Order: sequence, then structure tokens, then C-alpha cells
Amino acid sequence: MQIFYQSSLPRSGSTLLQNILAQNPLVYSTPTSGVLELIYSARLSFSNSLEFKAQDADAMSKGFVNFCRQGMHGYYQAITNKPYVIDKSRGWAIHYDLLNLIRPDPKIICMVRDLGCILTSMEKKFRENPITHNIPINHQDLTNTTTEKRVIYWLKQPPIGIAVERLSQLILQGIDKRICFIRYEDLCAHPVDQINRIYDYLGIHRYQHDFSNIEQFTKEDDAVYGIFGSHVIAPKLELVPDSQREVLGDRVVNAVKAEYKWYYDYFGYSTS
Repeated sequence: MQIFYQSSLPRSGSTLLQNILAQNPLVYSTPTSGVLELIYSARLSFSNSLEFKAQDADAMSKGFVNFCRQGMHGYYQAITNKPYVIDKSRGWAIHYDLLNLIRPDPKIICMVRDLGCILTSMEKKFRENPITHNIPINHQDLTNTTTEKRVIYWLKQPPIGIAVERLSQLILQGIDKRICFIRYEDLCAHPVDQINRIYDYLGIHRYQHDFSNIEQFTKEDDAVYGIFGSHVIAPKLELVPDSQREVLGDRVVNAVKAEYKWYYDYFGYSTS
């Protein structure tokens, strides 16, 4: 069994990609996975427990790494008999160094999208759910009471702010060169080419997918994640029209493009 990873930006088509890849009978695509949380929690205990500190450091490190390696393998061995697993978690890429110790040369797919479109998706979800706002709003002190303020908030908070910050750090460390980046817009416009890029990167045989009849293989209770965590996909691969200027306004869009010019330049998005 080979385990691969998807570590994508929020609202960038990561669930869509998982379900496209799940059409391949050899691939098990996960919903949002908690495996990284198991590894992360184990590392915390390993780092802080006196029992490990009191023994040979080199032996304990080797034991811990193998514990994580065998644990990941055993976890998926109990869930599926398919030879390929694609585990989806936003945190895999930023923990590349740890993952590389556990499973050397990990293959990580990262979906990205025009940042203005990501923020537009967030604002649309906000407006569609006037009863349940998963964002602090206070009309007395004018906290997050406008689209502009909400955009600023999202860019400084999880899940968007931390995801973009992590991308910047990955580029700084050169880890980006080991990751397969897929633009959401390119996947929608040229799905065969982009899916083939993924297969070639993973080193597995290509598969002919049906982009007009995408079944929802991954199952998640979206009530757990709130209004911004929708994981329901459309059955047909189509590019959502770019409405960022209509939804966010020219001033906000231009400000985002200016502040995050590095992002737009790196991924080839227009700043005009």
C-alpha cells in the first residue's frame, strides 16, 4: 500500500479532486482526515514524556518514527484493501519534514485557487447563512460588520490566513519544489491534463475519468465544520464563474491583489 497526501487551500476544490480520483478503483480517497492529528498528538507525548527522555535518544527517535509509519499503514490497512491511499489534510505540507522522516519522499498534492475567488466563496457562504455565523460579529464596536472587514479577518485567521501563510513558508524553505500544485481553474478547464499530471507525479498508471458524472464517494458531516466547511460536490466538473468584483467590490479585490502579489505571481494569477 502506498499513501499519498493532499494538502490544499480551503475552498479550492480539494473535495472535488478527492472524489474525481476516487473513481479509480485502485484509489482510496479520504474525506478530511484525522491521521495527521494522531501523528501530531503522538509527537507531543513523545516530546514531553519522561519515559522517553530517560532512554537512549537515538533509539527512541527511531522507535517513534517507526511507530508513526506502522501506525499510518495499519490504520489504512484496516479501512481499505486498495493499493493507493490519498489522505486529505491541510496540515501535511507544512509538516513535510516530519512526514519525510516517517515516509521518505512523500508525494503531496496541493489545490490552489485565485485568492479573491476563495474569499468570495467565504463571503457567499456567510450571506447564505444569516442565522448561523461562524465568525465573531459585534455591531456595537463594528467588528466584522462589512465585507471588507470580514475579508481582512479571514486573511488573518484559520482556515485561510494560516493556509496562505504556510504556502509562503513552504516556498521560503524550498519545499514547494516537491509538491504538485494544481490550480482549480486549470482542473476545470483542462481536467485530463491536470489529472494526468497528478498520476505522473505520484508514479502510478493513468486512469480515464468521467468528469460529467462525479459520484460523491467521501462522506462528512458538515454540521461539524460549520457553514464554511461544505464538502458537497457538484456531479459535473464546471468552473464557477468569477464573481469576486461583484461580491467583494473593486477596492477589496485590488487591495488583496496588492497585498498578496507574491501569491498571484507565484501561481500565475492576474493582478489587474
